[in-house]
Amino acid sequence: MQPVTTVTLSRDCNAIQIPAGNTVTLPAGSEVDITQTLGGSYTVHAMGGLFRLNPQDADALGLKVEAVPAGRAGEAGETVTDAMVWETLRTCYDPEIPVNIVDLGLVYDMGLEDFPSGGKKVFVKMTLTAPGCGMGATIAGDAQQRILMLPGVEDASVEIVWDPPWHQSMITPEGKRLLGIE
Repeated sequence: MQPVTTVTLSRDCNAIQIPAGNTVTLPAGSEVDITQTLGGSYTVHAMGGLFRLNPQDADALGLKVEAVPAGRAGEAGETVTDAMVWETLRTCYDPEIPVNIVDLGLVYDMGLEDFPSGGKKVFVKMTLTAPGCGMGATIAGDAQQRILMLPGVEDASVEIVWDPPWHQSMITPEGKRLLGIE
């Protein structure tokens, strides 16, 4: 677990309320506790709740804006592989849990389809830890945007599914190690 750092926002920031998924504005001058900085986004505790801030808001937290991790970039002329997509999905995090969505056991299926142009479409089926979580669209959108940055990817679809229901037994050994549950 990373240490919690308290900072004062230097400007207004759009944020996503966790777990509801509502967009709110955290005003300049608000004191926030940074609780997670994984995958290029920031989870903060403020006003009695948790919020996710986007990478471009690092400056408001007094941090350096860094490039969003997108997995391994391809070499010139290289096209996406299964391994590259899985690596990219490992850069996406649930904002409440310090484990990537693959090791958390949220990704159920991934496939590639060829386009006549030579490009690829990537299909991902994933779930969430709880059906009522409002962060699904945010997490899926994050995964989709990162996949679209891979070489040769022309389209990407990340679908939230509920069957089978997620359970802690789906967490990988690495995820369990990170969470300290095995």
